[in-house]
Amino acid sequence: MTDSVLGKIEQPPATLRDIVQERMRDAIIEGHFKPGERLVERPLCEQLGVSRTVVRETIRYLEAEGLVEILPGRGPIVAPMSWDDARQIYAIRRMLETAAARACAERITPERASRLQQALAALKSALTDDATGALFRATAGFYAEIFDGAGHNVAWEVVQRLNGRISRLRRMTLSTSDRDRPGQDHMQAICEAIRAGDPDAAETAVVRHLEDTTRIAERLLADEQRSEG
Repeated sequence: MTDSVLGKIEQPPATLRDIVQERMRDAIIEGHFKPGERLVERPLCEQLGVSRTVVRETIRYLEAEGLVEILPGRGPIVAPMSWDDARQIYAIRRMLETAAARACAERITPERASRLQQALAALKSALTDDATGALFRATAGFYAEIFDGAGHNVAWEVVQRLNGRISRLRRMTLSTSDRDRPGQDHMQAICEAIRAGDPDAAETAVVRHLEDTTRIAERLLADEQRSEG
C-alpha cells in the first residue's frame, strides 16, 4: 500500500468522519490506491491518525458509493471500474443531466445565471490546482447549480451517490488529449446555453460533452483490460 498519501489529521474537527471519507475518496480517485488494491485497516489508521472504527465506517460508506468492494477472504479492496459499469453511469448521466440542463435554462433567472457563472469560474480556477480533488469538488459545485436551478433535487441525490465513480471516470478522461474539445470548453458551452435560456442548446451541449467523454472512457478501459489480460 502507498505510504503516507492520506496525511495525518492533527486536530480532528467535529466532522472527523466526513474529513476521513473525503481524504480516502480523493486518494482512490487520484489513483494513490489502485483498482484491486487491498485497503488494510492498520496502515490506514496510522496514516490518518484515527481509530479503526472511523476507518471501518469510512470503508462501508465508500462501498455504498461503489469505490470499495468487500471480497470474502480478502476484505476491502478498491473497486475495479469496468466498461459495462462506465457505460451505465454515462447513460444515467445523460438522462439526468440533459433534463436538468433543459429545465434550468427554462427557469433561468439573473441570480441563477450569476451563480452559474461564478461556479464555472471556480471550476476553471480549480484546473490550475495541484489537488485533483479540488477540481472534482468544483465540478460538482457547477452541476449542483444546474440541478438546483432545475428543481431536480431527487435527481441530484442520485448523481451524488454516483459522484465517486463519476470522478474516477473524469480523472481518466482528463488525462488524455484525445478529445473533440477540452473539458472546460464543454462546460463553457453548457453554461452559456443555460444562461441564455436556450434549453435546446443546453441539451445539445451536455450531449456533446458526454459523447466525447464516453468515447474516451470506452477506449481507455478497453486498453486497460487488454493490458491486464
